[in-house]
Amino acid sequence: MDSFIKLSNFGKIAPYAQLFRQGLLVTVLLSMFTVAIGFVLALILALMRMSNIRPFRALAVDRNGHLREGGPLVWLSKFNPLSFIATAYVEILRSTPVLVQIFIIYYGVFGMIDLPSFQMFGFIKFNRFFPGVVALGMNSGAYLCEIIRAGIQSIDQGQTEAARSLGLSQTMNLRYIILPQALKNILPAIANEFVVIIKESAITYTIGVQDIMSAVNAVKGATFIIIEPLLVATAIYFCLCFPTSKLIAYFERRMSHGDKR
Repeated sequence: MDSFIKLSNFGKIAPYAQLFRQGLLVTVLLSMFTVAIGFVLALILALMRMSNIRPFRALAVDRNGHLREGGPLVWLSKFNPLSFIATAYVEILRSTPVLVQIFIIYYGVFGMIDLPSFQMFGFIKFNRFFPGVVALGMNSGAYLCEIIRAGIQSIDQGQTEAARSLGLSQTMNLRYIILPQALKNILPAIANEFVVIIKESAITYTIGVQDIMSAVNAVKGATFIIIEPLLVATAIYFCLCFPTSKLIAYFERRMSHGDKR
């Protein structure tokens, strides 16, 4: 009976080490761009969900100037289109598989767009890398949205009232008072999202992104060896995620010390 792992197979895949190094770079870049896009998108979505824009609020009052007690007009007066769109986006993206989302973005959306076919760093195909970043960024934004919204809502409402008493506008209050404190609270969660994306980015090899799993697939096709390349990929992902998570935990403890009185 053949053993599960053959040490000799590692020697056979050694000539393909360059593919794994390239895949490592692609995975890191993919994760960085994904978190950046996801954060910006999540901030917009969080503000949309927390907005108080109700274009039909006048329908809550009857002709005599009295508030209606119920009915469809009262419901319509409370309708917030921005919050509805953001909530629908978050719920749909969080309730569907990321693989399906990647296929829809790559084959559906970018299938109708003729992206440039140049290569970054000499080997990263832009027309495959960019759709992967967009798809993962959209998915990450749906999850980060709730983190950011919770961080903003965790700030004491009294600070907003104090800002109004000082004459600050809502935008200035959000920019100078609320967001800096909220970002400090949610920074560990955002950093953890980076670790999650490193692992989830493996799915992008299905659309031809040359990440770590793409290197595994290439080695398998050339040598007909699968277990040993997978173990190499596992080691690379572990070396990326484990130290990063420990570093995040360290800074989280340092930040929490500053909050103690």
